[in-house]
Amino acid sequence: MNKKDYYEILGVDKSASQDEIKSAFRKLAKKYHPDISKEPDAEAKFKEAQEAYAVLSDESKRKQYDQFGHAAFEQGGSGGFSGFDASGFDFGDIFDNLFGGSGFGFGTRSSSNRASRGSDQIMRIKLSFEEAVFGTTKDIQLDVVDTCPECSGKGGFDEQTCERCHGSGTITSEQHTIFGSFLSKTTCPECAGKGKTYRRTCSNCRGKGRIKQNKTLSVTIPSGVDNGDRLRLPGKGNAGMNGGSNGDLYLEFQVASHDYFERDEDDIYIEVPITITEAILGCKKEVPTLNGNIKLTIPAGVDHGDKQRIKGKGINNTSSRHKGDLYYVMKIVTPKKLSREQKQLFEKLSKTDLEDTEISKFQKFVKQNDK
Repeated sequence: MNKKDYYEILGVDKSASQDEIKSAFRKLAKKYHPDISKEPDAEAKFKEAQEAYAVLSDESKRKQYDQFGHAAFEQGGSGGFSGFDASGFDFGDIFDNLFGGSGFGFGTRSSSNRASRGSDQIMRIKLSFEEAVFGTTKDIQLDVVDTCPECSGKGGFDEQTCERCHGSGTITSEQHTIFGSFLSKTTCPECAGKGKTYRRTCSNCRGKGRIKQNKTLSVTIPSGVDNGDRLRLPGKGNAGMNGGSNGDLYLEFQVASHDYFERDEDDIYIEVPITITEAILGCKKEVPTLNGNIKLTIPAGVDHGDKQRIKGKGINNTSSRHKGDLYYVMKIVTPKKLSREQKQLFEKLSKTDLEDTEISKFQKFVKQNDK
């Protein structure tokens, strides 16, 4: 029966590096390992991947395989080799190397008992424009995985050595292939790799050592946070395993817009509607700031879109220790309805020769262009 090509099994090219081969085997092991896979042919696929990796991960065996194929390891094959003894090939060590600390349950007791940090959490918080600008204090509720207070994270009481693995945390099984016998180490299902069990299981956490709890946190949000900014709260995430530290909690802010103020980082912009007369003659106008109203002097002859800057009156950003500026943007409002008297005044103004204005300069250009 023709055997499937080892490179094809792992899904790599013949020129693949050892890192690529290891990465490919890792993916297949995660997918087909009998302890976690629900695929109907998982065991067969897993053994197939083991054989391929056992050969291709060894430079000497890989060279033999590249030259003679499967015949290199068959008795009396065309390659002239009498086969290699794979009985000492310990896949438990490979899994410890590939999956150690990743939570897949492979590896030795040492990796299963190793302290691991809890996972981080992210929570989105909605803020009003004013809350983001000035800062605020909020009480937030969140669900976190916490260390069980009843058993202190152990999962039970009255500790004893695991009878199934005799305290090693692993079960060694033998698999037979065309290469010989392979030793495969898997995590002991009785003690989950800890090497110890408990006479009485904790009823509060049901032996898991951790429980899900709803907590209320009072959080101080600094002034100046913006949409999409994150605030890190160290140690407020999920609890670690085997005495590992807690993860962190990240608050991501969603800031509402304002009806009049527009934000650009720490600067604030606001449009100031003025009449044509105010634009021509200038005026004093009461305008808003982030901290109340002020009187703004608008000079004569401003154009639509002109800006006036007030330094340091923007957002006081606590995190960056930077104060933004406040910009007033002139918006000349053209009247839609005029009284007869107003219309007459504008008609008189339109007949006035406005020297040295953009209008007069443009009119001169038009006349020159017509020649």
